[in-house]
Amino acid sequence: MTHIFGFERSQLLLLPEAVDDYVGVDNPVRFIDQFVDGLDLAAAGFNRVTPKTTGRPGYAPGDLLKLYIYGYLNRVRSSRRLEAECHRNIEVIWLLRTLKPDFKTIADFRSENRAAFKAVFRQFTLLCKDLKLFGRELLAVDGTRIKAVNNKDKNFTRNSLEKFIKAVDERLEEYLKRLDEGDVEEAGTDGSRVKNLAEKIEALRKKRGRYGALLAELEKSGESQISLTDPDSRAMAAHTKVGVGYNIQIAVDAKNKMIVEQEVTNQVVDMGLLTETAEPARAILDVEHIDVVADRGYFKIEDIEACEKAGMTPYVPQPQRGSSVKNGLFRKDEFRYDAARDVYVCPAGEALSRNHESTLRDLKRFHYTNPAACSACPLRVRCTTTADRRQVTRLENEAVLDRVAARLKARPWVLDRRREVVEHPFGSIKQWMYQGAFLTKGLEKVRAEFSLTALAYNLRRAINIIGVEGLMAAVRA
Repeated sequence: MTHIFGFERSQLLLLPEAVDDYVGVDNPVRFIDQFVDGLDLAAAGFNRVTPKTTGRPGYAPGDLLKLYIYGYLNRVRSSRRLEAECHRNIEVIWLLRTLKPDFKTIADFRSENRAAFKAVFRQFTLLCKDLKLFGRELLAVDGTRIKAVNNKDKNFTRNSLEKFIKAVDERLEEYLKRLDEGDVEEAGTDGSRVKNLAEKIEALRKKRGRYGALLAELEKSGESQISLTDPDSRAMAAHTKVGVGYNIQIAVDAKNKMIVEQEVTNQVVDMGLLTETAEPARAILDVEHIDVVADRGYFKIEDIEACEKAGMTPYVPQPQRGSSVKNGLFRKDEFRYDAARDVYVCPAGEALSRNHESTLRDLKRFHYTNPAACSACPLRVRCTTTADRRQVTRLENEAVLDRVAARLKARPWVLDRRREVVEHPFGSIKQWMYQGAFLTKGLEKVRAEFSLTALAYNLRRAINIIGVEGLMAAVRA
């Protein structure tokens, strides 16, 4: 028995006469083609939708958009690789009708139309809503960090610059001292050591000048960091292992784990981004009320209150922090607030009453104490390290946090549900789609890149759920 052999490469074959015969009816490129053709590209903000009457003809923006959607769906983001696909990939040849744009044309299209890609993402989101792929009952909000095109050695803070300048000044002082000593020792010689020291001193002075200019620029801008390669990128928290990057925020519908809203920011922490991320998602889903769950990184009383006012019910666990937690003493949540009497009941059963107030972030803050009870309390060593009393503070709008705590107590499983829902997109994007780093520089360009990423993720989810033919039928309807 012999092996299976193919045809000789020089043998003539009877192949299908049309390129269309190579692309099946359920191939995703057919939906991409139909979806983009149905978009109002001018309304979305794309340039050159209507060609000029004079000059050299250019590529239609719809064709280049189809190429990018196909590329991101199939884990091909580089403009050079997309150019190669136009020459060898039969699906791309079908999609672009044998057009072969060069890599610069492909890259320039994404750069010049960076503000328009989010509109395309939202159009597909609305299509998914019409297909009832969103449950519209629970949104999970979370953020992740994705690396920027900026090495951490090219990112500076005010403290790091001051530290570098101090180190350079100390080295300069040392070299100048050695230079003075060398002048005496090498009198009458060729002076090679003195010459080498002088070169090092000059190099250090130039380095100090660069650091000084960066520090002056940083102080003038009022920013906390400065990045040289990608000015918009920021150094992220150490535990993320990203270094310098961007903070990606998404709101995910719990039904099919599909992204409803996404945004890219260079804010280092998630605090304060809950309503900013969830409210546009609620508006897109067109519901008056929806539950929103996030992790403790979003815990900020003003943001949680704004979330409630916007028609959403937030579930955000309160982080345990402060000197009491650090010292292993009773936490604030172990003190029960009695609203009727306006007192806090401590673990020993004593009532702490309000005695004065202060302000925090333009909010009134009330202080509750009971020095008489604390002085004779048997639990004092577990409660406070101060000489006379334990003090508990309460913000004027802290009833918001009481409501959140009560909701979480009634539905503790919602936090596990959040993790299950929101980690699916991030895991798919970083592992399956290989997108642990951005290819472009600048906040607006990075936003365009992630809009394509989120669109490709949602498209893949929709294909897995209802198939290509179901999506095409929805576009035709």
